[in-house]
Amino acid sequence: MKTNKEAFRDYLQLEKKYSDHTVNGYLADVLAFEEFNKVCFEQENIEKVNYSQIRSWIVSLVDAEISNVSVNRKMASLKSFYKFLLKTKQIEVSPMLKHKSLKTPKTIQIPFSEKELADLMQTINNPSGFEEVRDKLIIDLLYTTGIRRAELIQLQVQNVDLSSSVIKVLGKRSKERIIPILPIIVQQINVYLGERLNMENIIDDEYFFISQKGLKLSESFVYRLINSYFSRVSEKVKKSPHVLRHTFATHLLNNGADLNSVKELLGHSSLASTQVYTHNSLAELKKVYANAHPRNK
Repeated sequence: MKTNKEAFRDYLQLEKKYSDHTVNGYLADVLAFEEFNKVCFEQENIEKVNYSQIRSWIVSLVDAEISNVSVNRKMASLKSFYKFLLKTKQIEVSPMLKHKSLKTPKTIQIPFSEKELADLMQTINNPSGFEEVRDKLIIDLLYTTGIRRAELIQLQVQNVDLSSSVIKVLGKRSKERIIPILPIIVQQINVYLGERLNMENIIDDEYFFISQKGLKLSESFVYRLINSYFSRVSEKVKKSPHVLRHTFATHLLNNGADLNSVKELLGHSSLASTQVYTHNSLAELKKVYANAHPRNK
């Protein structure tokens, strides 16, 4: 018979369709609380805790200088665990019922400028060989489609349709979406596939992007790639695939794209998620407004 934690894992994977990374994070948080409860309250069964015990864990995390963002993430894991226990009728009331998240400072993602993108593209304008061609395509595909790093890594050869100029990606919770690709990207893909055909011993051949050794790319590899290339042209502290996704959305909105269209391209389930990208567009709109309105002249 499965333990609650094993059943919880199945629930997250099969019903919620979370990624392995997310599932492992949730379970690690639940196990960390279980260990805390054993040490501090000599209680092994966390199914029967009260909120004061959870509150004690929060205090210990804050005392250990764990950020409020990280504490909130751990509490989200616990909340999901107790929601699962409620759903399976193993508890009647969740101890997280009256929990309120800790306040966190609002961080504004700073996108790359159009000039930074243009400068980078100039430095990698004529790639040669498999790795350079692949790297340029990765950067361009992230910037022109806004796909997530995980979606890029999971992209399969069969889901790249050059005849229709679209790609099919598998997003969060296994939601599929079709994204159009520009003619210039179609050209780059053809060049990349030509380089790929010349490779020997491709192990993970179902995946579109592979390493020089023929293996599926890792998340850390893609992060290092973006960070390395953008370090050539940008002084920004954060240079990551997510910043490139943010840049995609911001540049589209700055150039007149409809918010709903950007939402669909990003694969967001609600407009609220997309609206975090609009602060830069608002700044651009204010500039245009100030320069154009007669009363400001």
